Amino acid sequence: MATPVSAHITGTVWKIEVKEGDTVSEGQTLVILESMKMEMPVEAPSAGKVEKIHCAETQAVNEGDVLVTLA
Repeated sequence: MATPVSAHITGTVWKIEVKEGDTVSEGQTLVILESMKMEMPVEAPSAGKVEKIHCAETQAVNEGDVLVTLA
């Protein structure tokens, strides 16, 4: 079952740390968001495989936007 990983803050995608197809472990940083000059990591809620990346670096995102889908 696919697991969507959403932004927990409104900000800008500063860095994407994974690629589609990567295997990730629980707690691994997937994306780093920048908001008000602070870097906030978005971590994997569970182990899995990166099925799809829904964002791009420098893209503005809102709280709740899906950034990555894990399979």
